[in-house]
Amino acid sequence: MESNKIVYTSFSKLAVAIAVSQGSTLPKAKKLIIQSFERHPFQKEISKIIKKVKLDKENLNILSNECISICEDFGPDRDYITLVLLLENIYKLEDFEAVEKDTILNIINRFKTAIEKINANIPAPPLFNVILETRAIAEWTSMFWLYPFIPKHKSERAKPVLLMPPYLGNDNSTTFVRKYLKSLGFKTYKWELGVNMINSKSLPKLIEKLDEIFEKHQEKVSLVGWSGGGIFAKIIANRFPDKVEQLITIGSPVWGVKNMKTPIIKTLEFVRGAKLRERNEKFIKELEVIPEVPITCIYTKTDGLIPWKNCMEAETYRDDIRNVEVFGSHCGLGANATVLLTVANALNANIEATSKKSIIEKVETLFFPKFWEQKGVSKFTNLFFS
Repeated sequence: MESNKIVYTSFSKLAVAIAVSQGSTLPKAKKLIIQSFERHPFQKEISKIIKKVKLDKENLNILSNECISICEDFGPDRDYITLVLLLENIYKLEDFEAVEKDTILNIINRFKTAIEKINANIPAPPLFNVILETRAIAEWTSMFWLYPFIPKHKSERAKPVLLMPPYLGNDNSTTFVRKYLKSLGFKTYKWELGVNMINSKSLPKLIEKLDEIFEKHQEKVSLVGWSGGGIFAKIIANRFPDKVEQLITIGSPVWGVKNMKTPIIKTLEFVRGAKLRERNEKFIKELEVIPEVPITCIYTKTDGLIPWKNCMEAETYRDDIRNVEVFGSHCGLGANATVLLTVANALNANIEATSKKSIIEKVETLFFPKFWEQKGVSKFTNLFFS
């Protein structure tokens, strides 16, 4: 939260000022803005910031530009979409009087455009990461002897899970993930559409498959997509939240695809026979929307093919959205022990609604980057006694 405190301090003043400009009193404006952060993971901290906001004939354009400037300084971040969506919700509130509606809408649209411009500048993975992709061979090879030693936390219910392979991959790509989930008690389903070319023509068949699984089990289906498979999974989750239990993506570009920079762009364009910017516009637009289902996005900062920031969803938008970093290459994510553990733990946690961890699960956190980012030896004591 500390790294975002400056952003939220500036944004809170802008949001409150907009509410006041629409005819609300300062106390009422603060209350409404606090309510808009109800499902934000830092709701308590932000509420304190909002309560301290003071206004004195503030210029909305200046406040907006100040917030944009701060976002520019911090650089591209998917979480900025939370700010945009909150402003749009404030504008729609019926509690406000229709005072200078057009002016407010123009400010919000300019803010949104500025954020989109900032987020369009995510750099491509560095050459070093591209070279590191060769370790995928070792990752897939080692998984054959490592697999038997991966802890297995049995699921209490045999919930259905549909898995989707990466771009240029097929069902063989998800073999280890499916095998692992099946050993835990989940009912896994292949995508059975051959090689994934990320073609929108595959969507009708995937939707038909989702319907079949839904009807067979008479319950919602969890979607797991790796890389390009995650793109399909997210779009389906957006279209059919009533049939999707949750969404889990693995190294998938879940936003910003239109401006995404990748070292294999020429290869992709050669295979597709068209420029990446000439993709299906509707397809790209749907991908930007955040599904109304629990979301877990797995990514690696050493990804050599996809910019890792494009693989993270807006974790600050809702408290049921999580981004989990793992060690490994992009091509090796399908044979990554921490990926298998993360997928299984996410499915169990969201399905069985429990966040309590066993001793084994706590030990597992040693294999994730987030644990080692903590400072001091206290991270080891907190692991077992927190």
